[in-house]
Amino acid sequence: MSTRPGSPVREDSAPWYRQFWPWFLIVLPGSVVVAAFVTLYIAHRHADDLVVDEYYKDGLAINRQLAKQDTARQRGYSARLIVSDDRIEVDTGGVKGLAGLRLRLSHPLEADRDFTVQLRRTGETRYAAALPAPVASNWHWILDAGEDGSWRLDGSLARGDFRGDNGG
Repeated sequence: MSTRPGSPVREDSAPWYRQFWPWFLIVLPGSVVVAAFVTLYIAHRHADDLVVDEYYKDGLAINRQLAKQDTARQRGYSARLIVSDDRIEVDTGGVKGLAGLRLRLSHPLEADRDFTVQLRRTGETRYAAALPAPVASNWHWILDAGEDGSWRLDGSLARGDFRGDNGG
C-alpha cells in the first residue's frame, strides 16, 4: 500500500476471506450446485416405473388380456370392490362355485407398491381378504380365478369403493 501524500488510504485491511462480498459471490453458485445434486438424488431415488423394457412382449400380451376380458363379459361376470380399513370385499356377479379368486392391486405410478391377495369365498358370490398394505383411489385392480386364467376382470378404485375415510 502506498503511503505517498495525497494517495487514498484503504480502510479495509482484513484479508479477502474475512470480507462479506467474496463469500456472497461464492455461496450463490455453490448453493445451485448443491441443489442440483439434491434434485438428481430425488429423481433417481423416486423414479417412475412407467417405462417397460420388454414392450414388444407386453404388446403381444395385450391380445391375450383382451381375450380374457371378452370371456368374462360373455360369461356375464362382474365385480364391485369394497375397501374398509385393512380389508377388501368383492361382490361378484355371475362368478359361482369357486373357492377363491386372485386380486392384483397396482399403484398407478410405483410398481414396488403392487401386491396380490388371495380372496376366500364368504358367500355365494362374495369374496374377501385382508389387505397387506393400504390402497387409495385410482389404484388399478385385476380379478381372475388364479391358476385357471381363462377370464379376467379389471378396473380402478374410485372414492365410492371405500367405506370410512381412507379413499384419498
